[in-house]
Amino acid sequence: MLEIIRTNDIVILSLAQSLMKDAGIHFMVADQSMSVLEGSLGLLARRLMVDSERADEARRILKDAGLEAELRP
Repeated sequence: MLEIIRTNDIVILSLAQSLMKDAGIHFMVADQSMSVLEGSLGLLARRLMVDSERADEARRILKDAGLEAELRP
């Protein structure tokens, strides 16, 4: 799995998850439990991970949705 987004913004993360679900791309949100532990400080970002075989497709979908600035290099 490859990290394609790292963010503290739950709205962006929710949108990205929805887009991946609609496209049938398997994904995982990493560090979600750690974010809960640190409370509402927003210090620890959550990471959206996708299957490496479909990472290019996932990046294209997120870029088309206007989330290009959120993509990891």
